[in-house]
Amino acid sequence: MNGLGVEIGNTDAEGRLVLGDTMTYVQREFKPKRVIDLATLTGACVVALGMETAGVFSNDDDLTSELKEASKQAFEPIWHLPIQDEHKETIKGAYGDISNTGKSRYGGASSAAAFLLNFVEKDTKWAHLDIAGPAMAKGPKPPISGDQTGFGAALLLNFL
Repeated sequence: MNGLGVEIGNTDAEGRLVLGDTMTYVQREFKPKRVIDLATLTGACVVALGMETAGVFSNDDDLTSELKEASKQAFEPIWHLPIQDEHKETIKGAYGDISNTGKSRYGGASSAAAFLLNFVEKDTKWAHLDIAGPAMAKGPKPPISGDQTGFGAALLLNFL
């Protein structure tokens, strides 16, 4: 939707294409100052942070700090992970502008977030929460229920 040509390196990473177009649509249609997305985006984030903590990626340190505080109040832990130049490089396409997967298995959660960063409009503060681990707990751990946890709902309510 934003005009980028996207190479499909893995058909199992189709969700990030839909999310990118959704982010573009929302920004163009509604002109928000902030965009926060939550997705069970990568197994790599689960490898990095485990089943109880979500990764947060952002282009704004103040937004990240506000989300961290809201997460503490909600008992929904998040950890700030980077989007470095190496992550942006790894998703550059050979034939298109970008690829929906990186060129290696390393830094997969950051590479996926770098992909999404391409769909953030200028002057929009953005944060992505990769909730792949905590969205599907293996059992209850009060105050979080077991199975499908609804991770992020309380965090966003506290943030708002």
